[in-house]
Amino acid sequence: MSAEEKSTVNGRHSPDLSSPSLYPSGGLRSYPALPMNTPRWEHFAHGADIGVRGFGPTVGEAFEQGALALTAAVADLASVAPVERVNVKCDAPDLELLFVSWLNAVIYEMAVRGMLFSKFRVAVSGESLTGTLAGEKVDPDRHGVAVEAKGATVTALKVACGRGGEWVAQCIVDV
Repeated sequence: MSAEEKSTVNGRHSPDLSSPSLYPSGGLRSYPALPMNTPRWEHFAHGADIGVRGFGPTVGEAFEQGALALTAAVADLASVAPVERVNVKCDAPDLELLFVSWLNAVIYEMAVRGMLFSKFRVAVSGESLTGTLAGEKVDPDRHGVAVEAKGATVTALKVACGRGGEWVAQCIVDV
């Protein structure tokens, strides 16, 4: 498997099981251990940056999983306790740009509050989103911060409902 096709699902490397293409990175992936419509996230390679992809039975759950993938790209997700809540609201002209706006809101809150987040709740209504982030202040010794997320981009941006009614939300994050 090439570096560009290698992906990580919920922190574990997954096999490359390609079928007809929905994703610019190389095709639809099927994960036998994680049934379709099971909320999950994955990373995909993109040069010096990282792709984040969330899956779920609803667009809101796919956005939540995308935010988990974002946090997991920055730090050890399992080490982040959901002790403090932050509410955010986003608007955009379409669902794809709403996903970028959502991830950028999470990145903004990480930066200005000096926090990491491990739990997300998202409600999407049309092109508007309300979300709750739960996390804690960064502790470099405990969280293993690896990189700083600078911003979500429109590169490889896709929000779509695929086969079986499963939603996917993905884009490249500049790190």
